[in-house]
Amino acid sequence: MSKASKYERFRELHEQDGIFIIPNPWDVGTARILASMGFEALATSSAGFAFSLGVIDGAVSRERTLTHCRDMAAATELPVSADLEMGFGDTPESAAETVLAAAETGLAGCSIEDYTNRPDQPIYDFQLAVERIKAAVAAARSLPHDFILTARCESFIRGNPDLFATIERLQAFEEAGADVLYAPALPDLETIRTVCTSVGRPVNVLMGIPGSTYNVEELAEAGVRRISVGSCPARVALGAFMKASQEMSEQGTFNLMTEGVAMPEIAEILWKFGSA
Repeated sequence: MSKASKYERFRELHEQDGIFIIPNPWDVGTARILASMGFEALATSSAGFAFSLGVIDGAVSRERTLTHCRDMAAATELPVSADLEMGFGDTPESAAETVLAAAETGLAGCSIEDYTNRPDQPIYDFQLAVERIKAAVAAARSLPHDFILTARCESFIRGNPDLFATIERLQAFEEAGADVLYAPALPDLETIRTVCTSVGRPVNVLMGIPGSTYNVEELAEAGVRRISVGSCPARVALGAFMKASQEMSEQGTFNLMTEGVAMPEIAEILWKFGSA
């Protein structure tokens, strides 16, 4: 698929009727495995990638993240959106610069959030948050090709579960021109439905966290357009790794090691993609 086709296909997924899953690989191998399973688009996970480097979420540099984005965009023929955290800077200008740099990697879209990565003030003030999304949107619209900009309100996942304030921000992000709206960790289906009916743009929801057990049909009925799973796949893999390693360390046995996927099965999936 050409780059132009990727951009067009990603836009179509958001405008067509129905709902789609955009799973989150954390490296080229997992991206290719997901592509083989019939998913139509992929999204990076900042946390999943950070874990693979042995650091916490938010500790990866802009340059290394953009290199990762380039690798992920080239890994398969699917359109890829990137989790770019707060845009690697506090100002509207930094958000815009990051969007422009991200677009050069071959991505079909990205997300910019209102989380500051600072414990003392975890969420940007309302006006600054909106100005940052306006700048990111303007950067995306200046590109010679389509680019889906997702605006994230992080209140629920950062310890401030204020639904009114979350909706107010999402509505402001919509007015600023964001293509997709996203508030991770909404607590229940009724809250999800309220958010979806309060805005006019496609809504992404996060599944896989404790308590989020809704299926695709239920989420579609609530008005959701896009489902992502964030760092959950990476944490599932790390959980299995830790359990198997703990068994070896504490019991001296290797039973869980026998439960891994067979080498020929992985090879069959990856063979068609060729060399790295």
